Amino acid sequence: MPWYDIVWTDEIEEYIGQHGLELDDVRHVLENFDREDVSRSSGRPIRFGDIPDGREIAVVFEWIDDVTLCPITAYEV
Repeated sequence: MPWYDIVWTDEIEEYIGQHGLELDDVRHVLENFDREDVSRSSGRPIRFGDIPDGREIAVVFEWIDDVTLCPITAYEV
């Protein structure tokens, strides 16, 4: 499992909560994703994976540097 430094903003924390997700859910998928693609709407990287409760979520993010990610949005798929 890779390790990443994740930059959390107040906006993303609030947005993730509005989608019924926790920060740990987003971190889990960023570090344990099933597949990675490019978001059709934003062109940013997107990772898909299952969270511990069995739901599949998508996490759109930006690379800050080689080990630092900044989530943009996350939602159930």
